[in-house]
Amino acid sequence: MILAIESSCDETSVAVIEKSNVLSNIISSQYFHSKYGGVVPELASRAHLNTIYSLTHEALEVAKVDINSIDAIAVTNKPGLAGSLIVGTSFAKGLSLSRGLPIIPVNHIEGHLFSGCLQDSSLEFPFVSMVVSGGHTSIFLVNSFDEYHTVGSTKDDAAGEAFDKIAKLMGLPYPGGPLIDKNAKLGNPFRYDFPRPMIHDPNYDFSFSGLKTSVRYFIHKNFPNGISENEIYDLSASVQQAIIDVLVRKLINAAKHYQVKSIVIAGGVSANSQLRKELKAEADKHKMSMIAPAMNYCVDNAAMIGFIGELKYLSNKNHYDNLKFTVNSTAIRA
Repeated sequence: MILAIESSCDETSVAVIEKSNVLSNIISSQYFHSKYGGVVPELASRAHLNTIYSLTHEALEVAKVDINSIDAIAVTNKPGLAGSLIVGTSFAKGLSLSRGLPIIPVNHIEGHLFSGCLQDSSLEFPFVSMVVSGGHTSIFLVNSFDEYHTVGSTKDDAAGEAFDKIAKLMGLPYPGGPLIDKNAKLGNPFRYDFPRPMIHDPNYDFSFSGLKTSVRYFIHKNFPNGISENEIYDLSASVQQAIIDVLVRKLINAAKHYQVKSIVIAGGVSANSQLRKELKAEADKHKMSMIAPAMNYCVDNAAMIGFIGELKYLSNKNHYDNLKFTVNSTAIRA
């Protein structure tokens, strides 16, 4: 039985996993960052500090287990905001010392990468997975739980970062990605033709900074006095379509190249309704299965950390008694 802790950015999450089954997965989101237009690292770490103990108690209570029933602790140690990661790992190390429990450091990206397996236990290797969020946009060829390779990644902004920054240009509050998704349902995705960076390049890399710049100049030129409600809908739909076209094309091309039968999307942007719809349609067209995690597994969550932590622990129980591991903010890149 694994107690898992996730605190890489602005979600504090604690979960209990037993034999790959999620007994509890408690998530506390820090909504106060919206008034600053983005995550403030120092405030994020303070919020983690204020909630991590009570969330741990709640996770154990919901799982109906006692701390004495826990066999090991899994905790995110990279990548993410350094201060946020330090809160989670320090708390986990304290528990490890006081309870004499093994502690398993887990890469946050690995958590997302294998969340498709958490969602669908029948998912078979190899598969191609795209982790797409506010901090990451990468495609991986996944051969096993121990072997995966980055085959493409963003050269600048992540897709989620582009959504949020463009939403800010449109006057929408942070986080803007979900609002663009909501507004796009009422708009015409072909009203405005924005660039699809690198969509025709013979690789699986991404770049979204040019799109962001294009939208900035477009808004400055065409809406000097503000954007009307109807225009917001069309603008949201057009921007969203540009990003989705690139994501879908790259992921499907990678899946075809590596001849896999399944594709997985994970991370915060995988919650986007239009992305799920279009990727499912393309996957069906090419006779592939498409797995997208449930919404509570799209956001940063401890269940995915516990799932990977359990696999690591079972493969080498004697390896996880070292408290000297550190945090690292560097993401996996190609």
